[in-house]
Amino acid sequence: MNPCITCGACCATFRVSFYWAEADPFAGGTVPPELTEQISPALVAMRGTNQTDCRCVALEGEIGGDIRCRIYEQRSSTCREFEAGEESCLRARRKHGLSDLLIPTVAA
Repeated sequence: MNPCITCGACCATFRVSFYWAEADPFAGGTVPPELTEQISPALVAMRGTNQTDCRCVALEGEIGGDIRCRIYEQRSSTCREFEAGEESCLRARRKHGLSDLLIPTVAA
């Protein structure tokens, strides 16, 4: 099972910024533009993540419990590229009082 399904710590820890075209339907973007805010000429961020006490507006539920991204299939490249178990994931989990993930490694 994907450990992100019961976590959401990254969505309430880091700014989710990405190239503006990902939220522009005329440029082929899929992220709902109404859920973003402009942060520079080239970048937008998910609303709620460009502040000190951040939480993405697309996140529903309780961190570490019953949680989901309501735009999961339309999420940005930043979210798609975030990997469970990497150092930034572990930092986010610790910030929210969650234990580290033990991701099994595949032998080469």
